[in-house]
Amino acid sequence: MQVVVLAGGLSPERDVSLRSGRRVAEALRAATDFEVIEADVDSALLTKLRQQAPDCIVPVLHGAAGEDGALRDVLQSLRIPFVGSGAAACRLAFDKPIAKTLLTNAGVNTPAAVALPHSSFRELGASEVLAAVLDTVGLPLIVKPTKGGSALGAALVRDATEFPAAMVGSFAYNDVALMESWVQGVEVAVSVLDTGAGSQALPIAEIIPMGDLYDYTARYTAGTTEFFVPARLSPAVAERCADVALTAHRVLGLRHWSRTDLIVDTDGTPWFLEVNVAPGMTETSLFPQSLTAAQLSLGAITAELVHTAVSGN
Repeated sequence: MQVVVLAGGLSPERDVSLRSGRRVAEALRAATDFEVIEADVDSALLTKLRQQAPDCIVPVLHGAAGEDGALRDVLQSLRIPFVGSGAAACRLAFDKPIAKTLLTNAGVNTPAAVALPHSSFRELGASEVLAAVLDTVGLPLIVKPTKGGSALGAALVRDATEFPAAMVGSFAYNDVALMESWVQGVEVAVSVLDTGAGSQALPIAEIIPMGDLYDYTARYTAGTTEFFVPARLSPAVAERCADVALTAHRVLGLRHWSRTDLIVDTDGTPWFLEVNVAPGMTETSLFPQSLTAAQLSLGAITAELVHTAVSGN
């Protein structure tokens, strides 16, 4: 079995993707006798894939390069099996406002939010638009790009004077910004795994960053965030969180693995923030921690998903 692990790409999350890809490749080599090839996304990739004709591809690409569906459209056209969600599902999940709308329609709680392109501020006047957003969403709020991950471009706005700088930071990563009400509570991540026998929620990860926001530094710098896996939630609250993650996985049409990020408020109600079709696999990432808590091996599970993909599921 020849398996290509795709990592890298040109998104701002390239370094994280390379770390994730390296870890997945090493885990596969340790757990199987697969021929595991690590490959970057560049102009030579498709030629290499046609020449090698691998049995399966494991995309471990973060950001637009691997999560917006475009690359997976190409892989589908090449008829090469791959682990993870298909192109259409990726497009739904990667666009945060669309994912929020679909989950709201499914009965899931999501924070109040407004999504606006950069052009709206130029055409309608920045001060007037910001005032209208504050009237709708209120303070405090989170500003973040509608497409992208790793909390790049995200900022917590507690005071109206912080709003303009937060918008500039968000627009540096995407032309559309999501301004979302900040729900105070405990941030958790629920990983979902489906190796072909049905989706299951893995032990929930509780996230305690040193600062107010689980930002890029808190995610990928060892020692800046404390994790509890399983999360310190009551059984009833944990079940509600798992139900939301499983609903997101089903409603968005996701496949094999995903990770849903939630906030659990003081009443024990989970609020959907976003879902990731290519969960991070670094040393500080949440999906591998949940696998460990479930006494599952990253290499063995990835190998099982490779077989699942090759079989057409």
